[in-house]
Amino acid sequence: MNTFDFVAIGEILIDFTPAGKSESGETLFQQNMGGAPGNVACALAKLGWKCGFIGKAGNDGFGRFCARTLQELHVDASGLKLSDTENTTLAFVHLSDSGDRSFSFYRKNSADINMEIADVDMDIVKAARVFHFGGVSLTDDPSRETTFHAVAEAKKAGAMISFDPNLRMSLWRGPAEVKAVILRAFPYADVVKLSDEEVTFIFDTKDYYAAIRHIKERFGTKLVIVTRGPRGALTVAGGGQYTSPAYDVKTIDTTGAGDCFFAGALHTLLSQKKPPDALTSAEIARLLAFANAAGSLASTRMGAVSALPSAEEIERCVTHEKALIL
Repeated sequence: MNTFDFVAIGEILIDFTPAGKSESGETLFQQNMGGAPGNVACALAKLGWKCGFIGKAGNDGFGRFCARTLQELHVDASGLKLSDTENTTLAFVHLSDSGDRSFSFYRKNSADINMEIADVDMDIVKAARVFHFGGVSLTDDPSRETTFHAVAEAKKAGAMISFDPNLRMSLWRGPAEVKAVILRAFPYADVVKLSDEEVTFIFDTKDYYAAIRHIKERFGTKLVIVTRGPRGALTVAGGGQYTSPAYDVKTIDTTGAGDCFFAGALHTLLSQKKPPDALTSAEIARLLAFANAAGSLASTRMGAVSALPSAEEIERCVTHEKALIL
């Protein structure tokens, strides 16, 4: 029996997001919970699903803040272990004039990297309808092998597996390692979300439809979605090609927008209660439109979990906002 609709494993950290200027003109930063797996769990919880999170943070003010944030957003945090010997990862967010973000990470020997199999509650792993993981927890051991072990256990228990490479190149030792580990992850996944830049990096192509077909044929992935920022998203299903635009909103911060997009897609899959490769054309179009609206709206507010839209806001965006055709 599935106790949870969705469980994510991986990093949880602090995003320090720009929050104006001091009287002397220096940049001020606001503390926000971050980490892609936790962001997706929080977004789905806000959409009404029962969600859990598995990870490791420091037993410091930052880690305890993350635990409280999960709980306040109705995500089960019993799988989050707080370490007395390692610190919580910190990430400072830098925003361009258009709202695009980059990160400076402070993660050396941090708690999330040191997540071991003994830290993971396998009862939670095996209780998920959808089990989610991302690329950041795969950068180093022991978290890499712990994540793969948990994913394998979830798959054996019958969960649908979702995966987001979420490449942060500064956290890896080099391109060859990145590609090898990401390719190792693909066979586990039923649903994969990649950015256009990730497709080009991993498969050395800008033919996104061809890359999607390759992933599906080589790894047996049931649904692969490629996101393209303000240009929306696309997929291949049932022999057809589908594209869906983003929405014409005022973007100020893209932090967490991809996570919110993925949550929108998974929300649709959870609602449909059918395998990802069994969706009709209308259901695929609906999935992409809802996910694009979720991601677009997330970019209109500062931060990641602080920017999460409600189901009602997403529905209004799908119905009333103008599609952004680029």
